[in-house]
Amino acid sequence: MKMVGALLALYRKEAGHTQRSLGERFVIGEEQIASIEQGRRPLKPDLAEQLDELLGTKGALSVALSRMPEVDLVPLWAEEFLDREREAIVISSYENQVLPGLLQTEGYARAVFHSRVPFYDEDRIAQLATARIERQGILHRKEPPITCFVVWEPVVRAPIGGQEVWAEQLRHLRACAEAPGLMLQVLPQSRTSHAGLNGPFVLLETPEHQRLAYTENQRGSQLIADPDEVAILTQKCAMLRSQALTPEDTRDLLDRLLGEQ
Repeated sequence: MKMVGALLALYRKEAGHTQRSLGERFVIGEEQIASIEQGRRPLKPDLAEQLDELLGTKGALSVALSRMPEVDLVPLWAEEFLDREREAIVISSYENQVLPGLLQTEGYARAVFHSRVPFYDEDRIAQLATARIERQGILHRKEPPITCFVVWEPVVRAPIGGQEVWAEQLRHLRACAEAPGLMLQVLPQSRTSHAGLNGPFVLLETPEHQRLAYTENQRGSQLIADPDEVAILTQKCAMLRSQALTPEDTRDLLDRLLGEQ
């Protein structure tokens, strides 16, 4: 990231731009340009392409970005996903490990981060949990995105964090299930087959109606823009929604689980 940032600083100066003038040109601000040049913030692929065109660098920034080692690419794609999530008009996801981050309580989020190996210290856990809760602000904005969540039943039943944390999380899910524009469906454990056996994923639609997908595994993450790959995951999402309980039956299941507390 520092190398890519240094290249940007070099090309910017050669083209006669200041950080302020370049930031104003792309409506992102002087501070963001400075952060990229110092290696504190990743340069996004779409911005790299625009900068290459403006600065006449013949694709140098885009090529440098594409050759970054995997250790740098993981936070790059994760941050790119979070940026796209903030602006998305439609969010759909399938989860079979933990509850979606957008639906987690702070106690549940802390329990998830406590389970990480290698372990985080308490300060890091608090920081990550706070950031996760802040992400949920998109669900409460004046015009929130349309959101669809399909969650495998064992995830809903797993008492992550202990009985008190789990009970609080169930109450939160029940409240979320009543929110306008939010659809929560549980995929029954009793199903003998379903379309989500390859793991969790998230689908996003941007204000420009670009469709993106995001996947994570044990050691990394991937933001997918290829239309064919996104189409496959979109088909899987549609199948999972048809295989899951209806939103009404999902609310009934949550009521039964809460009644057992």
